[in-house]
Order: sequence, then structure tokens, then C-alpha cells
Amino acid sequence: MHSLKSPLPEIRILNHFEPGDIGAIIELHGRLYHENYRFELGFEKYVARTFADFVCHFQEGKDQIWIAKAGGQIKGCIALIERGEKKAQLRYFITTPDYRGRGLGKLLFDLFMQHIEEHEYQTIYLWTTENLKAAANIYLNVGFRLAEQRESDTFGITLLEQKYVWKKY
Repeated sequence: MHSLKSPLPEIRILNHFEPGDIGAIIELHGRLYHENYRFELGFEKYVARTFADFVCHFQEGKDQIWIAKAGGQIKGCIALIERGEKKAQLRYFITTPDYRGRGLGKLLFDLFMQHIEEHEYQTIYLWTTENLKAAANIYLNVGFRLAEQRESDTFGITLLEQKYVWKKY
């Protein structure tokens, strides 16, 4: 688990997939985003398509995933997708409600940023929506800046998609 100590001793952090993880991560996104933000099936389809692409084209040593598990259940994850020329995309950052506010999101994000520094990435970007304010605060606190916004109804509701960018200076 790199050099960061987990504030949650029951959590294991994996950098690889175990049987059932792929479907569970897609299901987790679909269910939680529907329950918490009213996202419809368009979102789950989007996650299923893009996550399957990520898994099928996973480049060992370039792409990275951190999967947090407790009792064999996925409690959170975050992924890095290599985009060439010291550039990467942050994707699939999620934690379950029972672990929100307990440090799991911060742990996963810290592991992600540690990897960024260790591998000397120069630019990181991510897409999110304006209603995910807690995540936006995490990004802003380490130097991400809002770079672009666009209205979308792709996920079954009208919302504002936002692109955040981090650059090493």
C-alpha cells in the first residue's frame, strides 16, 4: 500500500483486480450515483462502457487502480489512466456511504497523488459534475483548477459537467 498508513485498519488496498471486482465497481457507481444524485441508467451505461475499456486496455506500469476492500467488499476505488507525455486522467473515484467522512477518500486520493509525484506526471485532468462538491474540494485543495464546464443530460438529468486540471509547476 505504498508508504501511507491507513486510518482504517480493516481496509486493504489492492492495485489489481480480483474476480467480481469489475462488475462490482460498475454496480457501485450505478447504484450510488442513482441513490445520491438521481443519475439514471445513462450514467451506469457510461461507466460500464468506459470502465470495460479501461480494464481491457489496462497497461501495466502505466495505468493504475487502487481498490479499497473491507471484509471482501469494495468500499472505494480510484484509477489513473495514462494519456501520454506525462499526462494522466483521474477516473472512477468513489467511496461507499459507510466510509465517507472516515478518511477513505482522502487515503485513496493521497495514494493517487503520491503515484503522480513518484512518476513525475506534469498534467492530470478529470471530469466530474458540479453537484459533487466534496470531491471538488479535495481536488481544489491540492491545486486542481476548474478549466471547463458544459451542460449535459447524458446521465438522465440536466447537470453541469466540469473539467479540473492539475499541472506541476
